[in-house]
Amino acid sequence: MASDTAIASPEPEAPSRRRLWPQGSRLGRLIIALNFLGLAILVIGALTLNELRRGLVNARIDSLITQGEWVARLLNETATVGEPEPALQADRAAVVLQVLHLPSSQRVRLFDKDGRLIADSYFVADRVDWKPLPPARKPGQAPPRAERNPTAERAARELETELDAARRGEPVKGRRMSESGEQLVSVSLPIQRVRAVVGILTLEAGDVDEIIAAERAALIPFILIAVGVTLLSSFLIYFLVARPVLRLARAADRVQQARARSISMPDLARRQDEIGDLTRSLEQMTDSLSERMDAIERFAADVAHEIRNPLTSIRSAVETLDLVGDGPARERLTGILKQDVGRLDRLVTDIANASRLDAELSRDEPRRIDLGRLIADIVGAYASSITPGEAGVRLTQADPAQPIIVAGRESPLGQVFRNLIDNARSFSAPGGEVRVAVASARGQAEVTVEDDGPGIPPDNLETVFERFYTSRPKGTAFGGNSGLGLSIARQIVEAHGGQVHAANRLGPTGEIVGACFTVTLPERGG
Repeated sequence: MASDTAIASPEPEAPSRRRLWPQGSRLGRLIIALNFLGLAILVIGALTLNELRRGLVNARIDSLITQGEWVARLLNETATVGEPEPALQADRAAVVLQVLHLPSSQRVRLFDKDGRLIADSYFVADRVDWKPLPPARKPGQAPPRAERNPTAERAARELETELDAARRGEPVKGRRMSESGEQLVSVSLPIQRVRAVVGILTLEAGDVDEIIAAERAALIPFILIAVGVTLLSSFLIYFLVARPVLRLARAADRVQQARARSISMPDLARRQDEIGDLTRSLEQMTDSLSERMDAIERFAADVAHEIRNPLTSIRSAVETLDLVGDGPARERLTGILKQDVGRLDRLVTDIANASRLDAELSRDEPRRIDLGRLIADIVGAYASSITPGEAGVRLTQADPAQPIIVAGRESPLGQVFRNLIDNARSFSAPGGEVRVAVASARGQAEVTVEDDGPGIPPDNLETVFERFYTSRPKGTAFGGNSGLGLSIARQIVEAHGGQVHAANRLGPTGEIVGACFTVTLPERGG
């Protein structure tokens, strides 16, 4: 029957590509945004100051080039001669440099075409570089050996490279190191008479380190803001995530140690984020487990009560059986024993089915099921069990106009409809009729089971779905039902996201002419 009623499920759709941005996650967005904000502040500050430093250095170089070109033209006009060959007059050039009064923050040096120093603005301005003297030597102590200065050697090499490039008639600009290890902005311009290079003018500015230090000082506020944002995000993560999770863990430990049945974190449950969702889920889970434990306790008590009745009747009949002889009394006691044993067997079978129902529902995966075909198979099985000429209860089905598909588990749903049909047949007179219909209404699949029996007392329309409810009208056989069939049916239907309810069928004058059970399940089209 499974091959006829269950329709093969289509292949699962390919999972959508995961997005990097946490959709629907408030804490995730907050954590990412705060950390990104701190990083962005630092990066933007660094980029801004790097551009500023680059602009300042370039502006300094442009300023030196402008001054150098002006000084080079002046020296070319006043301190160079062209006969018998182009040459630079060193004395006159030194006087020109002295008259110019260049800024003290700049150093101007003049070299001849061979790279020999002719004039230095530091010497012209009587500027003296000083440094602390070494400590005095003790009597008899040998003079210290002259130490090699790698910084001065590197500065000399860089200056020589710059001068070599300027000798070829090309202006040179850039940054290099001074003899003291400072960063310099340097410009070397060739002094040309006609086309011959007669000297090289070098301008140096040693305030680059001061500019860099000022820029680093300007970067400090950005760093402090980035650190503050990072610390703020870290504390927020601690107080909003880590600490609440720790509280939940400790609350769960208290539940385990105290053997409590629920966890309560009301201040966290009010939060509208993932921690609040987790807290509410834990509370609902523990409440559900508590309700399940209460239901198990009530079920165990009901089972003990229901089993005690037939066992008491059997014990009483067995004790009385030895006191009566052969005859109608003994046959009556034997019939009672058989009836109670059958009742006990049905009760144990239904209890076993009810106890493993949850496991069966969680083990099977829902599949697409054609309800019309499933009902047709069940009705056909009942019809084949009635022999020709037997005055049994007729079972009819109204076929739907089109297939009605639901997602569910075939075996439990089949048990629902068999329980409803068995219940309707048990209340129907021999030769009566039970009608089963399947229809679709407003996106819901509806299955109705109607009988022509005595109906259900209006006060018991909900009570009939309680466990071990066995109140039956007069004239029906006692002990033919365990009182678990309708309870199991409702449990299965609700596990499938549906509902089942009972109602009475009314005649033209308002009298009860039978009962009607309706099962609604979410329909799955296509």
